[in-house]
Amino acid sequence: MTRTLTPWFARVPRLFEFETELPRWMTEVFGPELGAMGREERFLPPVNVVETDKAVEVTVELPGMKPEEVKVEIKDQHLLITGEKKEEKEEKGKTFHRIERRAGMFRRMLPLPAEVMEEKVEARFAEGVLKVTLPKAENAAPRQIEVKG
Repeated sequence: MTRTLTPWFARVPRLFEFETELPRWMTEVFGPELGAMGREERFLPPVNVVETDKAVEVTVELPGMKPEEVKVEIKDQHLLITGEKKEEKEEKGKTFHRIERRAGMFRRMLPLPAEVMEEKVEARFAEGVLKVTLPKAENAAPRQIEVKG
């Protein structure tokens, strides 16, 4: 009789572990290429955002892309980087054993950690890396205050 009064989750505690562990198991079975639940990951270029005293610097890895395939905008205190990495053409007569390179459209929307001077923003693209330098506004730059004794 007391068994029926026991909450169901106390009788089946592994159900919750199963739900949290399933993505890890799927990755182990199908490999990291397919990710959780067996679906392919989309192309999402890695980004670094670094803040200095004078600027915010953003670097984005975009191997195989050209500068004209990337669009950089500032909107509502966010840096928007969009583009499309083209899929390489499949060649007939070849057997592909593994394809890990990602392609497709991407959009990165990065909140800016400080107010920037939009008119002085520079974007440079070299060797597959986009570097955007966003100079901080005068009121956003830290100011040293002398401590008097």
